[in-house]
Amino acid sequence: MKLLLIVEPPFITHCTLNVVLIAEVLVPPNLFSDQIPKISKKAQGGMGSDYDRESELKAFDDSKTGVKGLVDAGVANVPRTFIHPQHNPHEMSVSTNTQLSVPIIDLEGAHSDAIRRAKIIADIRNACETWGMFQIFNHGIMKSIFEEMIQGIRGFHEQDVEVKKEFYTRDFTKKVIYVSNFDLFKASAATWKDTFSCILAPNPPEPTDLPVICRDITMEYSKQVTMLTNTMLELTAEALGLNSNHLKDMECADGLFLVGHYYPACPEPRLTLGTKIHTDPSFLTVLLQDQVGGLQVLHENQWVNVIPVPGALVINTGDLLQLVSNDIFKSAKHRVLANHKGPRVSVASFFSPYIFSSSKLYGPIKELLSEENPPKYKEMTVRDYNALHQEKGLDGTSALQHFKL
Repeated sequence: MKLLLIVEPPFITHCTLNVVLIAEVLVPPNLFSDQIPKISKKAQGGMGSDYDRESELKAFDDSKTGVKGLVDAGVANVPRTFIHPQHNPHEMSVSTNTQLSVPIIDLEGAHSDAIRRAKIIADIRNACETWGMFQIFNHGIMKSIFEEMIQGIRGFHEQDVEVKKEFYTRDFTKKVIYVSNFDLFKASAATWKDTFSCILAPNPPEPTDLPVICRDITMEYSKQVTMLTNTMLELTAEALGLNSNHLKDMECADGLFLVGHYYPACPEPRLTLGTKIHTDPSFLTVLLQDQVGGLQVLHENQWVNVIPVPGALVINTGDLLQLVSNDIFKSAKHRVLANHKGPRVSVASFFSPYIFSSSKLYGPIKELLSEENPPKYKEMTVRDYNALHQEKGLDGTSALQHFKL
């Protein structure tokens, strides 16, 4: 498998977007050998009438130690509550096409060179239309910020258990939360990860409400990624043929929900998943991931590995952008595999209107509609959309289908 790696200068400053060298290297074809979760006959046989799933889930949740607690306890097998049903034999395969990869877009010159900006906008338009996901570099955020943010999230999950337990809750109205599997009691199977999350905009928590171990870097990283997202919204609006401020004026990114996932090494990765198939209920999602890998995006009925690129960020177009663009841009289905290697750490920043506010309605942008392109969705509030997304859970489908005209 061929892979494009970005070889960076020692750092990328906020003021100067440096030139980055791109090199082609070879990746072993078995990099993600544990691609498809499968249940062995032995595991299937363990799910007999004596299996009390509810009690097992409650015991897991009451421990407040998450999946990491299972690994620290030395589990050699994936517990039954984490085993996912056998995949449909007709399910999309994992791509073996070495030329098929998520677009990588260089943002250098986006603010200073009209020709470069036009090229960047064209690249974003193509990526949003055909993939719903792409990676960016020369974005203006220093690599050291990324490293510190990854270490901060990893440090939170690996700190003293009693300190971490103070943040464990299933009260999702709180601004700062630590939990394992938000849909633990609704989903057919749990996933192999723990999560720290916080609402950072428009009304951020008091700094003292954030965990000490990642407090400062969370606040700094959120500032940096918000500035970058404002730039991405401008470029995305122009990619739709709109005024550069159109999406910002719609308050598309006034809300920021930051999520720090921790995926421990898994003893039997074929039996479970890190994150189930889903689309994001946001306008844009900005993802920072470490180098472990495991993220896949569905493209042309094939799963494509989103290979980590040092210094790059992954951008997802979310459901709400698909809605307002009237299906011009697509919200990509994606998932995360469990892995023998670990832990994997990622930080997802979900940008959308503030979900606890208002009755403001969102629907297809009128400037994008015509007789040949009538609206495909009815208007809805972001609050209603998120409520439906939470209710249905990550079941592999988009909540958008419920708003189709």
